[in-house]
Amino acid sequence: MQSAIKLLHPKKLVGVSLSMNLLADRTGELWGSLMPRVHEIKNRATSDLISMQVYDPSYFTGFDPKKGFTKWAVAEVTNFDTVPNEMNHFTLEGGMYAVFFYKGPSQDKSIFQYIFTKWLPNSEYLLDNRPHFEVLGSRYRSNDPNSEEEIWIPVREK
Repeated sequence: MQSAIKLLHPKKLVGVSLSMNLLADRTGELWGSLMPRVHEIKNRATSDLISMQVYDPSYFTGFDPKKGFTKWAVAEVTNFDTVPNEMNHFTLEGGMYAVFFYKGPSQDKSIFQYIFTKWLPNSEYLLDNRPHFEVLGSRYRSNDPNSEEEIWIPVREK
């Protein structure tokens, strides 16, 4: 698994969001609401899509699959001049991220187990309280074993 530490500059994002938890995963519903309308998002900075999770500061203090978080399905834009009806905007603040270049099916969540139980504890970094996200570029194919995506985890130095 290749990884790198990168400094992210702030990003302007437009899309949709839903509250959910691991037991009541609404990811399919979320993306199902964005994809038919993604062409309405103007001023796109890239053709990539982003799956973003916003967690409460206490989310990672103990595993509980019932803990809620907000998940976003978004595209990066150059400005917020035109936000389609029933979509929202979000400014992703910049900062240091551990970036993992993942190849495999999107349904396989073992990569996150590796990141949080193996990589992070053995690294020079601590988890930071900022959104987590995945960049779904041209090589992303939902649940395809050859799918590729970037997983961005917010970190800070120990």
